[in-house]
Formats: sequence, structure tokens, C-alpha cells
Amino acid sequence: MSRSPASPSSTPAAPWLARSVSATWWYTAGSVLLFAVVTAFVWAVPTILYPPVFSRPVTSVVFGAGALLWLAGGTVLLLTYRRRAMSEVTDAAPAPSAAVLVWALVASGAGAVTMAVAAASPLLAVSTVAFALCMVPRMPGVRLRLTSAVTIVLVVVWVVEGTRDTAAAAAGVTLFHPFFSVLLPLATVLSLWWWDVVGELDRARGVESRLAAVQERLRLAGDLHDLQGHHLQVIALQLELADRMIERDPAAAAEQVRLARASVDDARRGTRELAGRFRGVPLPDELANAADLLRAAGLRVDLDVAAGAEAAPADVLGPVVRECTTNVLKHGGGRWARLALARAGTGWELRVSNDVASTPASGAGSGLPGMAERVRAAGGDLRHQVTGDVFELVASVPQAAGVPA
Repeated sequence: MSRSPASPSSTPAAPWLARSVSATWWYTAGSVLLFAVVTAFVWAVPTILYPPVFSRPVTSVVFGAGALLWLAGGTVLLLTYRRRAMSEVTDAAPAPSAAVLVWALVASGAGAVTMAVAAASPLLAVSTVAFALCMVPRMPGVRLRLTSAVTIVLVVVWVVEGTRDTAAAAAGVTLFHPFFSVLLPLATVLSLWWWDVVGELDRARGVESRLAAVQERLRLAGDLHDLQGHHLQVIALQLELADRMIERDPAAAAEQVRLARASVDDARRGTRELAGRFRGVPLPDELANAADLLRAAGLRVDLDVAAGAEAAPADVLGPVVRECTTNVLKHGGGRWARLALARAGTGWELRVSNDVASTPASGAGSGLPGMAERVRAAGGDLRHQVTGDVFELVASVPQAAGVPA
């Protein structure tokens, strides 16, 4: 048997988060905003301690208000950037309005100018305004050229502006704030470029999945055409023979009609098997998907699947697995679950157990009668019990079980 226990110390949702494009976006946006916050803080220290324009209280208020407005506008610009990227992938995500983009740019620009006035620094003004402009979606190639030009301008302004104040220089902070100002637009563009690459890869995976689905449909259509074409041709020949023989040899004509009916039954059976082969999912995959879903919901999951489980009747037990997974998520206690598929004589036995909620929801387990009826119709048996705080369901089916047509 293959056994894949979930360690209690593991984080069930971590693999899902690692694969999630949405999580990648929040990592990217968080890094951009963190770099912006650090830049504002590095500039705030010498500006507030050694105010170049106003008195210290006024400088603190002006610089703080400008920083908050600048960061708020930048946050809206980041969210707008993401919404625009999502709207290109799916119609369900509406594209951001131009008014939101304009107002976010105005707010971020006003905050940048306010900070620069309080700090009396053209370098800060150019850097923070460029930070906002870098988050405006542009045609490919434009952002790279613009960022290169802005970086050159920032270096020139840094050299021209020089040291702001000898007392501030003595504090040791003036070595950092020009450095952060020059790197801010470049770091923002590189982070968003990384997000664009991840988005393109995700779209490519989506296109690949749709293409695979189309190819599968084409293969199904080809197999169905070959199957039905063969049987229909045989039926047509048998009925034509029956039509020619009905007057001179009624018994032989009746035999051809009987053979035609048998060919119709063969065609129906072949079509049903073909549809089941394309529609069905192997039971080990069904159980693995259920375990992943439960782990993503935060449960500790113990999965135990016997060797050769691919031969188990997935059309009977697959719906039971899906219904049990739904019941565990809706009515379970939310701490652990066990899924096991094992041989039982010549058939198969599926066991699903989990902790029960302290106060079961009304109507919990309402899908059990439907599952039991489905299993019994296939010649199997389904039973369940609650022992203490443990709910257990056991479904037993023969090897040749199948849902009646």
C-alpha cells in the first residue's frame, strides 16, 4: 500500500500558496510598497531632525501627510495595475476605469511634491513622481526606456544636488536616502516586470489547458465517428438485406432485423463505454484531489490507497468521494480527515472518517441517502456511524460495479 500521511506540524495550505499566482502578486506588491516605505522613512529621518524649510513640527506634519498621500496613491495604482492584468485574462474581472487611474496619479503626485517641499530636495521629487509613473500600464518597451532615462536623470540630480546638510551628514543618513531614491523607480519596474512574466506564464498554462481540452474533444469526436460509422454502416446493410429478402424469405429477413437490433445494442454499449472512458477520473486521482482540497482548507489528512486502485469502479465511488469531501468541509470539525481505499475480497472498500463538529449543522449528512442508493444500485453497500467525536463512512462495491444505464 502507498501511504501519504500529513504531518501535524506542516502547513496544509503552503503548497497551494506557493503555486498561486494571486499569492505571487501580493508578494510582489508587498515588496514594492515595502521599498517605498523604507525610502520615505530614510528621507523622513534627516528631514524631521534637520528641517531645511519649516520648523520641526511643521516639517513633520507636512512630510508625514505627503508620505501618506503618496503611499495611498501608489497602493491604488498597484491595485489598478493588477485589475488591468486580470481583465486581460478573463471577462469576469472588469477593467479599471480611467478616472481611478487619473485620481491615483494626482494623489500620488501631490504627495510626492509635498514630501519634496518639506525635504527641499529635487531628487526626492523626481524619484517619488517617477515611482507613480512607473506603475501606469504602457506598451511593451516604453517602460524600460522611460526607466533608463529616469535613472540617468536621478543620478544627475543626485550629483548636482550634492550634500544637503553637514549636520545631517554627521548623522550618517545622507549616504542612504539618495541611493534609495535612485533605486526606487528601477526596483518598482523590475518587480512589476517579474509579475508580468508570472502572469504571462499563467496565461500560457491556461491556453495550454484549453488546447489540451480541445485536442481531447477532437480525439473523442474521431473515436465516436469511427465507432458510430462502423455500426451504422453494418445496420444499414443488414436492414437493406432484410428489405430485399422480406418477400421471398421472411425468416431470413427477420434474422437480419434481429442482427440489426443487436448491432444497435452494440453501438449503444460502445458509445456508453467511450463516454465513460473520457468522462471518468481514476479513483486514486479523485482521492488525491480530495486530499489536496481538504489540506488547503487546513485539515490534517491521512491518505491510504491500495496498489492497483486504478481498476476500482470510479463511476460509483467517485461521486461518494466528492460528496464525502463536501460533507467534511461543511459539517466536520475541521481538524483532521482520513481517506482509505483498500481491497475487500474481490471488490473494493472505501473508508472516509473525520472529526465531527461539537454542534452538527441542521441537515448535516443529507446526501447520505443518495450515496447509499447509488452504491446499492451498483450491487454494493454503504454504511456510516458516529463514535464519540469520529464520523466514519464505509462503502463496499464489487469489482465489476457500475452505474446502470
